[in-house]
Amino acid sequence: HVQLVESGGGAAQAGGPLRLSCAASPETYHNHCMGWFRQVPGKETEGVARIGRDVRRLYADGVEGRFTISRDNDRNTLYLQMNSLKPEDTAVYTCAAEPWGATTLKPGAYTIWGLGTQVTVS
Repeated sequence: HVQLVESGGGAAQAGGPLRLSCAASPETYHNHCMGWFRQVPGKETEGVARIGRDVRRLYADGVEGRFTISRDNDRNTLYLQMNSLKPEDTAVYTCAAEPWGATTLKPGAYTIWGLGTQVTVS
């Protein structure tokens, strides 16, 4: 069964906001730390933000201060609020779950992945 489903992607203007959502199965949501990643064709997957079950957050240098990751425990949903968007934020954004509580943005630590949602900033 599908464990992570992203939504909220689309076209956005530079300087504007966009919010991504990731609906998780209850088991995945409550037993894992959650993260957002992005990938541009031809480049490696890049960690964007991570939030633990203790709500401890970690951000990539290029998004800290502009992006905010949060989780809604009642809705089993992960969010990424993106503000002050830049054209270089254009990518496919994917949410992922990590079971060990590691404070990391390394993709290899994450074991469950969604299919992704396209974000295009112009």
